[in-house]
Parts: sequence; C-alpha cells; structure tokens
Amino acid sequence: MSRLLRGLFIAFISDIAYSLHISEIRVPKHVVTGADAQLECRYDLGGDALYSVKWYKDGNEFYRYVPRDMPPAQVFKLPGVHVVLGNSTDSVVSLRGVDLLSSGRYKCEVSGEAPLFQTVSDHGSMLVVYLPDKEPTITGGRAKYQIGDWVSLNCTSGRSKPAVELDWYINGEEAKVGTLRKYNVILSGREGLETSTLGLTFRVDHNHFRHGDMKLKCVARMFSMYWRSNEESVQGDRPLKAPVLESRETVVERNSRAESVKGTSLMDSFVFLANNIFYDNAASSTRTIYVSSLLYLVVLSFTVILFSR
Repeated sequence: MSRLLRGLFIAFISDIAYSLHISEIRVPKHVVTGADAQLECRYDLGGDALYSVKWYKDGNEFYRYVPRDMPPAQVFKLPGVHVVLGNSTDSVVSLRGVDLLSSGRYKCEVSGEAPLFQTVSDHGSMLVVYLPDKEPTITGGRAKYQIGDWVSLNCTSGRSKPAVELDWYINGEEAKVGTLRKYNVILSGREGLETSTLGLTFRVDHNHFRHGDMKLKCVARMFSMYWRSNEESVQGDRPLKAPVLESRETVVERNSRAESVKGTSLMDSFVFLANNIFYDNAASSTRTIYVSSLLYLVVLSFTVILFSR
C-alpha cells in the first residue's frame, strides 16, 4: 500500500513538473508617454503542443497568436494599445508609442492543444507616466530674514501624471513634518494632469543661518524616473540698533538733575558734532547718528539750564 501511494505521489509530482506552465512574465512597471514598451510571456509546454497565446488589457483581448492559423498573429483594436505586429511573436508583444490610456493590467494566457486544452495565465500592471512639463518653482520668499521672522513659502510642481512628490530641505536637512502644509492636487486638461503644491512655514532662529545665509530647497520626484530641485539662498539681516550718544573721545550721559555732563564740556561736544556733520566725509548713516546726537545735546543743555535755576 505504501509503495502504491509513493508511486502515485511521484507520478503526481512529475505530472506537475512537466505540465504546461508560465515560467516568467515581464510587464514594465513604469513607461514614459510616447515611449515603446515590450511585453514578454515565457512558458513551458511540458510536452504538450501549443494551441494559442492571448494577451488581455483590463479583461479585453488585444493580441492572439495561434500557430496553426495563417498568419498566426492577430491584433484587436483597443484604445491606448498599439501593437507592432512585425515585432511580435508567441512570447513577445511589442507596443509602440504608449499614452496615458495604455496604463492597466496586462494578462498573458497560454493554452495547450487537445484533448486536454490546458490553460494557464499570469499578469502584470503597467503605469504610463507623464513627466512634469516644468521644474518646481518656489514662491513667497524674501531676500533677507531676521531672527524671529516667519518664513512662509510654497513649492509648486509642473503638471504631470501621476502627481509628483515634493519635499522641503532647510540647509540640506529635510524639513520637519510640523513645518509642512499639504495642498490638494489640482487637475487640469482633458487628460487630468496633476499639479502638486507643498508649503513650508517656520520661525527663523540663529541655527538657521550658516555662514550668514540660509538655503531652502524644494525637491520634486517621481519614482526613479524623475528628480528635479530648486533652491533659494537667503541672507540674514541684522536688526537695526537704536543710536547711542557716543563720540570718538567721550560718552555723554545724564545721571541726575544735579550732575553736569561728564567727560568733555558741552561746548566741546557741540563743536565736535558740528564739524563731523558739516565737514567730515562720513557715510550717510554715520552722519545721521551725528545729527541725532547734536539734537540730544541741545535738549540736554536746555534741561540742565532749566533745572539749574
């Protein structure tokens, strides 16, 4: 009994090993619009004779190969599927100039001859990609930022299908999720091309400026077929300080009503500031400080005289 079961098991395994089966199917995952594509279906008849090979897209037959027919290959019209008959065989189907309608699920079906008419099938999916029509653009930025300022930018991709993935980088490091704002994809045209936008918002601190500037980069990518970036470099703008009453030799300060001006006399300070305003070739910003200081001395002098009475 055990020998009989063993014999049946061996016969069963042998029958499976040498029966009709598909050894490999190749359907490209991603193809750019306008490019050619090749579908492959490798099979092993296992001692059987080939009756037919059929190809389907989303359940609709578009190619058939029957060896006994003359000619053996036949094409059925289907939107988005353009078969090059001269380059197609029982195991290879050549497609010319794919478009967005070419995306879908492709199935290969192989059948053996009578009397069994064994049939096996396998499938693969193909996505036709429309690459972006322009590089990503950055909007909303300024040339300079100060510590404490808010940065609010948008990165927008070109039209594509499917939509590209966008990422923000600050000084080469990927931006944190909390600083990002995702917008809804915008559809346009009859083909439904998609435009992506990703916002970036954060508050500037001293860590953002390296060597005096800050680099903000947006990267757009689609699978392994497309990668583009756009980068802006902005400078750190130091905040303006309030002018301080100070000359090259003296610092004028008021301590109380009874104290007089320390350092040089008020008259010397007047003379020094007047010379710098009217005769020195100083920069306009420096001249402004001199004028402010002179006005301050005038006010201070009247205050001292008033309270001295």
